[in-house]
Amino acid sequence: MTMRVGCGYDIHPLGPGRKLILGGIEVPHSKGLLGHSDSDALVHALCDALLGAMGEGDLGRHYPSSDQRFKDISSLKLLEDVVGKMRGKGYRVVNVDTVIIAQAPRLSSHLAAMQKQMAQVLEVDPDLVNVKVKSGEGIGMIGREEGIAAQAVCLIERSSTA
Repeated sequence: MTMRVGCGYDIHPLGPGRKLILGGIEVPHSKGLLGHSDSDALVHALCDALLGAMGEGDLGRHYPSSDQRFKDISSLKLLEDVVGKMRGKGYRVVNVDTVIIAQAPRLSSHLAAMQKQMAQVLEVDPDLVNVKVKSGEGIGMIGREEGIAAQAVCLIERSSTA
């Protein structure tokens, strides 16, 4: 059995006129994350962690912002595709641990829904997906409520028969 670890990171600025999507769910807020897709920083970090664990680079390599097919795409669609790549290589998720770094909005009441949504796409029990949040402590662009960042770590395994 082969086990591999991956880590991912993403950050996006907040701006008006967009829905705030984190962990595949819409979070009520006056601003949303700006970027080419729906800019779900949490799901992007998770995708990068999974791709890294497989030795497959990062989101930009597979889904470049220069490709209009990915304009405003749901990041959950990208995660579904990454999971397909993972399954194609004979891997499965052992567990993931994630953290959102945001000054605002308050996210604690949304974490369980994020956990459930991402676990569904990963095809694992929700207790194998951890989602937590930390504040920006008033420091830098996150502390000034100008952006949101996320980090993810995953462990995947491939059976010896794959």
